[in-house]
Amino acid sequence: MTSLIRTDDEHYQDHILQGVSRTFALTIPQLPESLRRVIGNAYLLCRITDTIEDDNALTTEQTRQLTDMFAEVVHGTASAEEFAQTLYPLLSSHTIPAEHDLIKNTAAVIRITHSFNTTQRMALERCVRIMAKGMADYQETESLQGLKDLAAMNQYCYYVAGVVGEMLTELFCDYSADIGVHKARLMKLSVSFGQGLQMTNILKDIWDDRKRGACWLPQDILQKHGFDIGRLQPGMSDPDFQAGLAELIGIAKNHLHNALTYTCLIPAHEKGIRRFCLWALGMAILTLNKINERRDFSDGAQVKITRRSVKATIVTTSLFAGQDWALRLLFKWTARNLPDVDFSTAELPEFK
Repeated sequence: MTSLIRTDDEHYQDHILQGVSRTFALTIPQLPESLRRVIGNAYLLCRITDTIEDDNALTTEQTRQLTDMFAEVVHGTASAEEFAQTLYPLLSSHTIPAEHDLIKNTAAVIRITHSFNTTQRMALERCVRIMAKGMADYQETESLQGLKDLAAMNQYCYYVAGVVGEMLTELFCDYSADIGVHKARLMKLSVSFGQGLQMTNILKDIWDDRKRGACWLPQDILQKHGFDIGRLQPGMSDPDFQAGLAELIGIAKNHLHNALTYTCLIPAHEKGIRRFCLWALGMAILTLNKINERRDFSDGAQVKITRRSVKATIVTTSLFAGQDWALRLLFKWTARNLPDVDFSTAELPEFK
């Protein structure tokens, strides 16, 4: 019976990944088999946390209580069934059907979580705990006035993406001693990798976020260029706003350059892990190019990359996955039109 339940749970995990994320449903199968299961599960844990934060029918107090409860569920000190029974009836139509289904079947996901080795479980538990607390903190201060400064944006990006990068690095190092040799440097670069991806999403989703009353842009960067964030509106051709946007694009580009450095520290023979990293990196760079070319966009759909671009990214990065020189040349060429901004990994925040 236990074996049957485990098989059903694994089948559910593979199935629901297709429903909640096309991107990760594409990239996770590239990983070595022993990593696929744990990273697929980790993604679903993060998605549950994100669902709690994103559903606007939940009050701030409910969000805090539910994220805390879910962290305890992952740790094994609270019931997954009770969590699902509490959250599921509260979800609104804002949450997509696949996420409704995921919440309803939280117990299946958690049974897999609790089957991992100690290092893997600790990495997943830490990620969910930090993400849950950080996202709840930021939701309480969510407004159309944006974030105070770039440091606040760095911290927000850490909570929703940088900590995921650290978790993935722990899992990669647990999987391979050859990767673990570079662990200290990989851990620092993983925060930058996560921030590059998250900043790209923030810039792409500026107007979609504003529709639901949120803005994650840093006030100080825009103010430096003479723009008041209170004047923000879709389709802006204001040169001051576009100058601030250009600087943010440049910062994101530099984080993604660190993502390439991270990827090149993975041994060349681990092409599956490299593809997992490179596909996300490539799609982010192409998205930044679209935003840069159309800084006056008014809807995220206008800067969404095409399926053809996704396929081209997959084919090209897969072809050169084991050749660092080619990857660096490809990055330089693809990012050639993006703004340049002074930047150093030393600027990255340290979080525990």
